[in-house]
Amino acid sequence: MSGDSDCTRTTPSAGSPSDAELLPDRPKYVCSLSPDLVTKAREELQEKPEWRLRDVQALRDMVCKDYPSLGTCLDDAFLLRFLRARKFDYDRALQLLVNYHSCRRSWPEVFNNLKPSAIKPVLESGFVTVLPRLDPEGRHVVCIRPDRWTPSNYPITENIRAIYLTLEKLIQSEETQVNGIVILADYKGVSLSKASHFGPFVAKKVIGILQDGFPIRIKAVNIINEPRIFKGIFAIIKPFLKEKIANRFFLHGSDLNSLHQNIPPVILPEEYGGTAGKLDISAWNELLLASEEDFLHDFSQLVLPCDSSPHDMLVSGDADEKQCDDSLRGMKPQLYYCY
Repeated sequence: MSGDSDCTRTTPSAGSPSDAELLPDRPKYVCSLSPDLVTKAREELQEKPEWRLRDVQALRDMVCKDYPSLGTCLDDAFLLRFLRARKFDYDRALQLLVNYHSCRRSWPEVFNNLKPSAIKPVLESGFVTVLPRLDPEGRHVVCIRPDRWTPSNYPITENIRAIYLTLEKLIQSEETQVNGIVILADYKGVSLSKASHFGPFVAKKVIGILQDGFPIRIKAVNIINEPRIFKGIFAIIKPFLKEKIANRFFLHGSDLNSLHQNIPPVILPEEYGGTAGKLDISAWNELLLASEEDFLHDFSQLVLPCDSSPHDMLVSGDADEKQCDDSLRGMKPQLYYCY
């Protein structure tokens, strides 16, 4: 993937030379941002072009010192994703990087054998896709349609895998790193039985990844055609949301005019009152499936750190699962009531 090729990864070795001595030449970073986006990155993300590589080196040094066995890519372009996602705050960028790896290692059902061909049935169903055109702020719109999922065909974790790979592909773009993304979720036809698959344990995991374990800026989440059951779903999700993210949720119901206040019709498909033609999932599916070798190269090089400790992990394992199971029992009456 862009910025990750021939990546150098931290690998511990007792009595070995210093990290700096072990690191071979890395791919030279070349900024692909337009002058306008360079200005936007400076104003919104505190990114100063003249200090950019210095900041990357500072984060790299922190990784080598504090997490020598993290097993992460140390290329300039890769580390820049985390700095931009945390507005060039070194400590927060480092924690995001650690969380990124911790999340992946703590949920094997999602991250084992993670590659586009493995989630082809999800892609073909149209559960998740990316609209062809950017919004006026230069952001990709990720379209999620839960009604396209048939639970008897595959578990909900397959949907999460498809969303994750979609985000991994999008974040390769420096423009996306600066502008962020917008989510459009169509909950038309979501039943109680389907909603029950998204309990507090899954919700906590997914929200943990999106908020604290992935270097992407989610600028808005537009919910459309939400049934009454969504009140129960949102009751499950909201306790795990930070206030800033919760304030970026917009519930439109069946009101397309309300949706168009956030996403202009010119980039929306006909299904959502837009003028961009029928929703076509084939182009995005082809792009993602064509990235198979890139994903295999990057993901196969992740290694489990030998010195990971509980406080480093975003997800704390069995205790959280038990707590979420207890929460699920408490939430079920809400789901039935809303339904």
